[in-house]
Amino acid sequence: MSMTRAGRLCWRLRRNPLRRRSYLVEAWLLLLTWALAIVAAVVTGVATAYAVERNMDSWRAERRAVTAVLTEDADLRTSANEGSDDARAWATVRWTGPDGTSRTGVTRVEPGSQSGDATRVWLNAKGQLVPEPATVDQAELQGAVLGTVAAVSVGAMVTLIGWGACAWLDRRRLRQWDTEWAEVGPRWRRKAG
Repeated sequence: MSMTRAGRLCWRLRRNPLRRRSYLVEAWLLLLTWALAIVAAVVTGVATAYAVERNMDSWRAERRAVTAVLTEDADLRTSANEGSDDARAWATVRWTGPDGTSRTGVTRVEPGSQSGDATRVWLNAKGQLVPEPATVDQAELQGAVLGTVAAVSVGAMVTLIGWGACAWLDRRRLRQWDTEWAEVGPRWRRKAG
């Protein structure tokens, strides 16, 4: 009958005249590793998700939408045809900057838009074209995804470090057994022979 992991852990914690100190250390190390992996994963995941959402919120607050006019016809081909999921085309637009000067730049617009059509563009505090900021829902999704990735990564790293420490304890215990057997083994062979 094989013993489960929890059974082996409990065996290491019970009092037993055959239990070595290294078994007790290993049992506590495993418990500490599990607890630390869970706590570190949760804290890291939540902190990462919060930081991503806060960063995207600040981007959204820094950017403002203005109306621009196309100075050329937009291409009928979209960037989605080139492997992107955004079905928008590139075109040159003109807008009025915060200082009242007329500026031009290239941005994404609806495919097939004509010269003279109005479109919405996003500007930073310096009046330069920037990509459209993520919506609140997109920011929450990205925060959740990145938080999950960070949580799994940190939890796995802590678990691997704990397993490495347990493997080191096992190798140390085997070396101790070899040393003890080298002392006891010859005496037993003499009695048996």
